[in-house]
Amino acid sequence: MRDTDRALVQAASAVAKLRCRSAAHTLASAARTGEGRVVSGVNVVHPPGGACAEVVVLGAAVTQGVGELETIVTVGDRGRTVVAPCESCRRLLADRFPALRVIVGPVDDPRVVPVTELLATADLAD
Repeated sequence: MRDTDRALVQAASAVAKLRCRSAAHTLASAARTGEGRVVSGVNVVHPPGGACAEVVVLGAAVTQGVGELETIVTVGDRGRTVVAPCESCRRLLADRFPALRVIVGPVDDPRVVPVTELLATADLAD
């Protein structure tokens, strides 16, 4: 992992620590552009259907005029765990940013994988 990837995990963890303080917000995502700009967001839990943190980040990126995302990571509340995107988010991320890198794995030893690799893994689980 690059130092910039570690910094992205730290950025998502900081957002989780600051904003994920209730059952309504349990995950935080941070994504980095090729130029180093970071966009972050939290999930919104709602019984009939909420929004994943990755989807919130994509919406924020579009709102802020960001074109391409290079790397994304999602962490659990208070930054305790690194969480892989759900199957629906994997598909969305792969469709929108096929070259996207995703940070996954244990928080003390995360790794970076192409989003397409995660999508292939999700397809195998179907």
